[in-house]
Amino acid sequence: MDFLGIGVLIIGIAFAVVSIFLIKALNNLAGVLSGVRETVDQLPEQLDSVMKETTGVLHNSNDTLADVNEKIKALSPLFYIVGDIGESSRKLTSSLVDMTSSLKNTTHEGEQKINEEGWRGIYGALAMTYYLSQKRKALKSAAQLDRTTS
Repeated sequence: MDFLGIGVLIIGIAFAVVSIFLIKALNNLAGVLSGVRETVDQLPEQLDSVMKETTGVLHNSNDTLADVNEKIKALSPLFYIVGDIGESSRKLTSSLVDMTSSLKNTTHEGEQKINEEGWRGIYGALAMTYYLSQKRKALKSAAQLDRTTS
């Protein structure tokens, strides 16, 4: 045998070894591909069940949302009523603050009046009582006038 025959023999042996490794790798690849095919074959059934579940969840969500909308519609008038009550109470308290401030000024004015003219004792108290009753009547009539105009 010459060198050419030995080289062809070595190449043949190497090709046989490479072929054996390729056969093992291709067999493993064929096994993986068959597993992928089985998975892909099961995929439509799994997608159908997932789609059915998703449809059910969407229907439940729509029902829940409709129920929440109905309850919000039922509560809306209550919120408007609470807002109106708050506005009315604000007006009432501002009227009370105005009346209290006016009464404070009135008592201060009466006190100054008593001190200016030097009234003492019973006459001063009587005059102050009369003055406060007149101011109170004026405030009541003004408050009634405000209520009728509001």
